[in-house]
Amino acid sequence: MPVAIKRVYDPPSAADGQRVLVDRLWPRGLTKARAAVDEWLRDLAPSDDLRRWYHARPAEWASFRSKYLKELSQPQAGAALERMYQLAHKRKRLTLLFASKNESQNNATVLKELLEGVRKPPTGTGPAAAQAPGRGKAAVQRR
Repeated sequence: MPVAIKRVYDPPSAADGQRVLVDRLWPRGLTKARAAVDEWLRDLAPSDDLRRWYHARPAEWASFRSKYLKELSQPQAGAALERMYQLAHKRKRLTLLFASKNESQNNATVLKELLEGVRKPPTGTGPAAAQAPGRGKAAVQRR
């Protein structure tokens, strides 16, 4: 399953496959038609506090990644992570979209690493958890 990351402001292409926006806020000045977003998983985005913290300290990439992975282990991100894994396994290509000007150090790069298995998924998430019995929509609604 090839996973790509791309700025949401870049023109969409047929090679993108499924286009998933992983930012909490809708990108400024961009219409839904021009963005060509298939799905918006805003619960995968860093919290506003973490986003602001990192914006003020761009040299703190390692700390940001660590804090972001910790946020992804929280229950509110669980359903969105499961959805991301489902999309990645259903499609031949998945493109994670982000608005940041920094194309190499942003939340989409961390999510891409999770999907590619470079990083260990946060506890209780990931492909195995998404496919485990009792982890479907009904299980999420029972919590």
